[in-house]
Amino acid sequence: MQDFQRYIRYALGLALSLMFLLHVGGQYPLTALTVMENLAYDTRLKLTLPDKKVNQVVIIDIDEKSLGEIGRWPWNRNVMADINDSLFDHYKIKEIGYDIVFAEEDIDEGGKLLEQMSKESLKHNKNFQQEYQKVRHSLRRDEMFAKSLKDRKTIMGAVFINNKSSESKGTLPQPVAHLDDSTQGRIPFYTPDAYTANLEILQNNAFRGGFFDNPALDDDGVFRRVPLLQDYRGQLHESLALALARTAIGSPPIELVVETNVEGSTELFLEWVKIGDQYIPVDESGTVLVPYIGKQKSFDYIPATDVLNKTVEMDRLKDKIALFGTSAPGLLDLRTTPLEAAYPGVEIHANIIQGILDQRIMQKPGYTKGFEFILLVVLGLLLTFLLPWLSATWGVVVSASVVSLLIIGNMLAWTQFQMVLPIATPVLLTVVLFTLQMIYGFFIESRGKRQLAHLFGQYVPPELVNEMSKKMEEINLDGEIKNMSVLFSDVRNFTTISESMEPKELTELINGFLTPITEIIHNQRGTIDKYMGDAVMAFWGAPLDDPKHALHAMNAAMQMTERMHNLRQEFGKRGWPEIKIGVGVNTGDMNVGNKGSEFRVDYTILGDAVNLGSRLEGLTKVYGVDIIVGEATKYAVPEYEYRELDLVKVKGKDEPVAIYEPIDLLENVDKSVRQDLKRYNLALKFYRSKHWDEAEREFFALSSIDKERKIYQIYLDRIMEYRNNPPPEDWDGSFTHTSK
Repeated sequence: MQDFQRYIRYALGLALSLMFLLHVGGQYPLTALTVMENLAYDTRLKLTLPDKKVNQVVIIDIDEKSLGEIGRWPWNRNVMADINDSLFDHYKIKEIGYDIVFAEEDIDEGGKLLEQMSKESLKHNKNFQQEYQKVRHSLRRDEMFAKSLKDRKTIMGAVFINNKSSESKGTLPQPVAHLDDSTQGRIPFYTPDAYTANLEILQNNAFRGGFFDNPALDDDGVFRRVPLLQDYRGQLHESLALALARTAIGSPPIELVVETNVEGSTELFLEWVKIGDQYIPVDESGTVLVPYIGKQKSFDYIPATDVLNKTVEMDRLKDKIALFGTSAPGLLDLRTTPLEAAYPGVEIHANIIQGILDQRIMQKPGYTKGFEFILLVVLGLLLTFLLPWLSATWGVVVSASVVSLLIIGNMLAWTQFQMVLPIATPVLLTVVLFTLQMIYGFFIESRGKRQLAHLFGQYVPPELVNEMSKKMEEINLDGEIKNMSVLFSDVRNFTTISESMEPKELTELINGFLTPITEIIHNQRGTIDKYMGDAVMAFWGAPLDDPKHALHAMNAAMQMTERMHNLRQEFGKRGWPEIKIGVGVNTGDMNVGNKGSEFRVDYTILGDAVNLGSRLEGLTKVYGVDIIVGEATKYAVPEYEYRELDLVKVKGKDEPVAIYEPIDLLENVDKSVRQDLKRYNLALKFYRSKHWDEAEREFFALSSIDKERKIYQIYLDRIMEYRNNPPPEDWDGSFTHTSK
């Protein structure tokens, strides 16, 4: 059975591992795993942000202040020309990139009217013509902006569109490469369907251009990756960030570094984009992981109106790479990033530029998929076949160690080699396999406990089994000395009863009285030691500690005798003989633990206190009472009223012991019984002081009141015997019993 259960655990572990492998292989993607991997990436990114801000890139911001002073966006191109001139002529910036598309002409309706008047109604008005020629150039705003762009390192933005029904607009910047038949389609670049670009006059006068759309957006809408290159109809175009970074280092040509040794594959596996001496790590489609340096405003934001008014400190702009964009919420250029839910899109480009220049782009090469697959295979096999053999504690230790090693190794790869290795899938697989094995083990163990409770519930209460399972550290099965209470019960004249009944009927009779006796013992938290035919032995105080073991044993004894009285009528209806039991209870130090041989072991008790308990049960027949308890039990349970029966020396013992008959709980004993007890104690005192006449008088009076109580006649018989054969001078009042 254990082997079968272990095979089930193997099968479940392998099935779970297969699910993870199918996800990594792409045959059965699991959204939850993708989400967890993205969250793990975001967490690592946040934990490893650079300590200090860099200022190589600045952002010329269309902020609320600028909108308030210059006017609502879009501004006329004259203003744009003035800002551009101020940046290059006054502040001496290195270059500027426009995170904006100027796709529409800037038409001045007043200028159009003046031009029309100069050609028609005021064509021959010399004064008008003179004044018109002075302002004519300022009215052609696009021309002015184009003139401002010319012969300067100005990079214009464009947007590619992935929609076949869209129409292209504007003029695309020159491509960085033309893909021939040997390369086109073999590298899975993003291939847009259309574009929106700048006016021809603007793009032709600019230094170059680049796209700023992001078709590599993750499913959750978070900007983690951005393409550096896109393939539009066989022409390779660069991103705005790549164009600015490339311009900053001298405009070297772009080289693609691919892996061509993949046997049996027609694809070229892109690994790097090289510009000059710098290698930029990319994935197979030419995207980079955005190297965020911090939350928004990690770069220097300068209001566009301050540039226009030349109120900015010179050192904030001189020799800097400028990006023209907006952080104003109303212009809708806010993006969701791993760092913040509303992050200015222009700053994403700034992070990429700075990351390229600092060579701080994280790499996630294509072979990480293979690494992830192999890692999952190893973990799946190792944990599937190892965990079922381990205890819960060692399972936790091994699983926690594996998770720790995975996290430490992953963080070392991230921080030391700028490599992004998968972490969520191997960690989750480890946790899921551990959880599976623990849950399965828990249910199997729970079922085993239920079976144990059912099996040993005949001897130990099921609720005690449950309690034991929670307190295993408190249980000592090897053997120890404990103060406990023991109970023995036996049916009177059982041999005679058994000889008068058929075997089947006798079995029913035995079960008929042993079942309620066992139930009572269990209800009082007792442990059945053994059944000996019609006899029962039980104890309290082990395997779990029970501070009230004596009280519980006493309660059980009283309830057993009461239950037997009630059963007599039921047995009589079935034609069965009347059942009477004797019960002996004793308290003391006992040796408890597993006893037996290598073939069979019993959890039982030994010791003088146990033997005395057995003798007390035997004496119930002698004294004609249902229950006899030892002196230690009597003092341990003051809740009951007792009758001292005798001071006896039982077989095997030289020291006399006092034995008592429990009468009832103190609050239940009426006045007449207390008076009889008082007279009885007085008679007992006369008896032990050898005042035979006084003792005889009292016992005789008690006997006349209650002729059924055997103890009175016992003492009357002894007095008669002692008159004829007086006890020795040193007699202590005890009586020696020679039988068990």
